[in-house]
Amino acid sequence: GYPPRGATFLYHDYCIIGAGPAGLQAAYFFQQAGRDYIVFERSHAPGSFFALYPRHRKLISINKQYTGKSNSEFNLRHDWNSLLSHDRRLLFRHYSRDFFPSADTMVRYLEDFASLLKLQVQYNTAIIHVTLEKNEQAWNGHYFLLTDQDRKNYKCSSLLVAAGMWVPNVVNFPGSEYVEGYETVSINPEDFAGQTVLILGRGNSAFETAENILGVTNFIHMVSRSRVRLSWATHYVGDLRAINNGLLDTYQLKSLDGLLEGDLEDLAIVKDKKGKLHITLRFYLENGNISAGIDSITLPQDELDNFATRAPYDRVIRCLGWKFDFSIYNRSLGLMPGKGNIKKYPQIKPSYESRGTQGLFILGTASHSVDFRKSAGGFIHGFRYTTRAVHRLLENRHHGVPWPSTVYPITQLTNSIIKRVNEASGLYQMFSVLADIILLRENATAFEYLEEYPVGVLAELEMQTGRKARNGLFVIIMEYGRNFSGADKDVFYYNRAVGEAQHAWQSNFLHPVIYYYKHLPTERGMKLRPPDWPLPRPDAIHHIVEDFLTDWTAPNAHILPLRRFLENCLSTDLRNFFAESCFLFAFTRQKLPPFCQQGYLRMQGLVGSQELRHHAVQAGLLQDYTHKDFLGDRPPDSHDGSQEQLRDHAIPVRPLQHLVNAKDEL
Repeated sequence: GYPPRGATFLYHDYCIIGAGPAGLQAAYFFQQAGRDYIVFERSHAPGSFFALYPRHRKLISINKQYTGKSNSEFNLRHDWNSLLSHDRRLLFRHYSRDFFPSADTMVRYLEDFASLLKLQVQYNTAIIHVTLEKNEQAWNGHYFLLTDQDRKNYKCSSLLVAAGMWVPNVVNFPGSEYVEGYETVSINPEDFAGQTVLILGRGNSAFETAENILGVTNFIHMVSRSRVRLSWATHYVGDLRAINNGLLDTYQLKSLDGLLEGDLEDLAIVKDKKGKLHITLRFYLENGNISAGIDSITLPQDELDNFATRAPYDRVIRCLGWKFDFSIYNRSLGLMPGKGNIKKYPQIKPSYESRGTQGLFILGTASHSVDFRKSAGGFIHGFRYTTRAVHRLLENRHHGVPWPSTVYPITQLTNSIIKRVNEASGLYQMFSVLADIILLRENATAFEYLEEYPVGVLAELEMQTGRKARNGLFVIIMEYGRNFSGADKDVFYYNRAVGEAQHAWQSNFLHPVIYYYKHLPTERGMKLRPPDWPLPRPDAIHHIVEDFLTDWTAPNAHILPLRRFLENCLSTDLRNFFAESCFLFAFTRQKLPPFCQQGYLRMQGLVGSQELRHHAVQAGLLQDYTHKDFLGDRPPDSHDGSQEQLRDHAIPVRPLQHLVNAKDEL
């Protein structure tokens, strides 16, 4: 067994297995926080998966050079390769100008990320066994004991597994020994000249392989148990991307290539004397002997002479993706595969902690069971944010550092939300998974803003963040329309977009949704939430209408309905007022709006100018008192304090800011 009695251990608070993108991202956050950590990497350099995969070397993660914006947070929405750091040199656009970059560039980028930031990575160290040692003094009631290939031993208080998914999925059936794997198949198209090829699988690796040999083969057939899923229909970036789908053209335009559905485990492959591979069905072999030769074996075309795969193949290639390597973890860790279509992933909670062992977290692409086929958690542009979330959870749990937050006066509520939905990258990439949380202070005079918290553990917010949610909360999350995405959906139908604010709840494309809760949802509430809802039923909900430009700054369509929603939830007035209006209210009203209470009465606010006053008068927001006697020309009943009069004195915040500073941006 590992490790032997009396073995010596090298101790670190945090051990990270794997120096791929997720491992390096975690290392960066630990380094910035000054924590004791080590990264173990079995290869001689980081990102070893990208040194081999994708085999044809083109990544399908976009690298957009230009967005028309200089806001670095916004630009990360369209940069799917960079890791998060303070170093501007480590943006992927400095490494490649290609929209779909080369995997070799990713390897070089990860090497620079590790070396420029001086991350603590121990290379050429393959962890071959992980077990537990019970200890009441340990953070989680046990230590993690790791053994490497040289029988060196390490002890850690917390273990973060960022080893990725690298064990190829293999299907065993009679004749499967004739199948070549994606990981070893030739990438030289000339090796396939004039051949007939069968590909097992229907994901990006299968189509990438087909795309490479499309022009030189006789024909390519592709077989898989499920129908093809197009990413533009499912809105899931792991499904088939347009860059790889040339074979769909040649299939539908009847240029010999084709797609078939069938269970791979029902297949069998028989080799004839010429080396050609014939597809048959497993139940035909149960009566005959596969070693007796092809002549004694029934082929499907013997009974059904138009059987689809009756033509013999020269090669059969397996492109069935990868699964997590469970083999190095002792049973005491309770690291179990998921169920159903997530059995390739380890079981974890929405906090990315293993269901079996406290203190064991899964990071990176192996953590994708939380949002498989839904969001971007299996890809760099998603897990760079979930890794940061895990780090923040650990900082609070082990070091008493609460989740970062900012406190603002309630008058800044609308602005804070509009700013985040227009630029936040974590909300945008990890839609339906990460959310901004606004915790209200007593009497709704102020609020505390927490960014990018995993909504799956919303019920545990107080324990996980060290912040209190006693007076209600807003949750800001991005969502697609409920019935818009799916393999069989037509996402290009007429009138697919909603343009009017009153129909915002029917928005199809990615848009912000604000949930209001008077009390923090409970564990039971989270479990009983409606299917496909990221959160339980709120006390109130508001959809900001989808926008073609993903720019939610329109005063009437976006900002005004949001402000009215927030005002209704809080029973307060969130408008901004001129000093004259606040002065007037001070004499005519019992209760002042928060903007006047927190601004004017404390002698805060923007200094007026002639130009600003002229604009306000023209807009009907202020009366022109310059040539009139204030009392003599007062319209009858104009200062009765009615709601209508109050609205006459209101000014939306955008025009006011715009006049004072024309360069002002959200």
